[in-house]
Amino acid sequence: MQSFNPSVVSDKEGVLRPYKDLREWLGIVKEMGELKVVHGADPNLEIAAITELVRLESQEKPALLFDQIKGYAPGYRVLTGIINTIRRLALMTNMPVEENVEIFVRRWKDRLKELRLIPPRYVQDGPILENVKADGEIDLRQFPTPIWHERDGGHYIGTASVTITTDPSRDWVNLGTYRNMIHDRDVVGFYASPGKHGRIHREMFWREGKPCPVVVTFGQDPVLFHAASSFDVPSGASELDLAGAIKGEPIEVIRGEVTGLPIPAHAEIAIEGECPADGWVQEGPFGEFTGYYASGARPEPIIRVKRLYYRNDPIITGCPPARPPAESTFARSPLKSAAVWNTLESTGLTGIRGVCMHPVGSTYFFTVVSVKQAYAGHAKQAGTLAASVRGAGYMARFVIVVDEDIDPFKLEDVLWALGTRCHPHRDIDILKRTWSGPLDPMIPAGEPSLASVAVIDATKPWEWKEDFPPAITFDEGFMRETWQKWAKLLGL
Repeated sequence: MQSFNPSVVSDKEGVLRPYKDLREWLGIVKEMGELKVVHGADPNLEIAAITELVRLESQEKPALLFDQIKGYAPGYRVLTGIINTIRRLALMTNMPVEENVEIFVRRWKDRLKELRLIPPRYVQDGPILENVKADGEIDLRQFPTPIWHERDGGHYIGTASVTITTDPSRDWVNLGTYRNMIHDRDVVGFYASPGKHGRIHREMFWREGKPCPVVVTFGQDPVLFHAASSFDVPSGASELDLAGAIKGEPIEVIRGEVTGLPIPAHAEIAIEGECPADGWVQEGPFGEFTGYYASGARPEPIIRVKRLYYRNDPIITGCPPARPPAESTFARSPLKSAAVWNTLESTGLTGIRGVCMHPVGSTYFFTVVSVKQAYAGHAKQAGTLAASVRGAGYMARFVIVVDEDIDPFKLEDVLWALGTRCHPHRDIDILKRTWSGPLDPMIPAGEPSLASVAVIDATKPWEWKEDFPPAITFDEGFMRETWQKWAKLLGL
């Protein structure tokens, strides 16, 4: 694999070349030296196992494009490992190339404040219309949908997918990522956790005695997938507008023949159909982002597919959940960390030096906030807010507050602070009956999705922080001089 050469694809500010769709994105990734094409893999577990091996063992962590898949026609492809490096995350977010996650989070935090939503642009045509199937012509089994985990209940075509719904008034278009299992040639599952906007929409239609109109794309621009899955867009706003803001131009969409919903014109595969209130089908189990087969198998709603759209030589985008840290948490962690940092500051909380929702904690379970204490109770205030605000409150388990000399992105620093600056009997508060979901492995089957959060103060005690034993450090200026003098000889 060739080494990365930013000058090939970057402008003077280090921002990578803009792209129109997934295929242009892949072209740039190939120029970056971060794409590997794999021929002849079996969709039954082998694609997933190769993806896992590369994630765990490869230093480069390339994106993987599977072609000539066993049992399927050449050209029907699967893409995995989509955002496994900070460079590819920078490409997706239209940000300067950066190797350091903390620097990316700080820059992205500032850019988020400047983003202005850009509504989609409706067009009459697009590559997604290269193939259109209706009713009896539809067969989703023509696509090489992998079995992702050994105990999965079936073939999940929707792991890096985008589900598009609206409310009955048609005023609010939502994008979300909800798992989709193929049940039949024209039937897929529609699992969505309680409280998620797509689930709220379908229940609105059901209360009116109507099926919920739905569009799902199974291959698309990575920015659409992460706008749908990695941001906490408030009720009433559309992730389509957010994706346009990130790209700096409107997302081109066509109007669905059956539902009238927007369909990304440059998507790879899309279905259009209805989700009825009855006719639920057994769904699951499925290996989830927590690293467990959470939620088991049970009847869940379905989508009856009325139209199938796909490009020539289509690409399924896959993001198979795994024991974290995994791809699903790699990109979500910096994106959500920056957003939560902004949210905390918007409450009026001062002194925040960093926020990290750690990928090893599935993003949600383990949040660290670094603060420069300015008053008694400052650290506890920061922790309680971080356990409650949008983006960090869902499925939260541990919130740790550290001083400004602790890097929240380095777990060894955080654990050192936890071990040396926290008295458990005094510095740990438990918030009870907090918001969780059925994918939380600590929620017993059939019980309400209620959990608890430990808010841990791992800062120097306010009452005597000025007298706290000094940490062992070298003067920065002296270390800089030492580096300049000895780095070359030492091969640093």
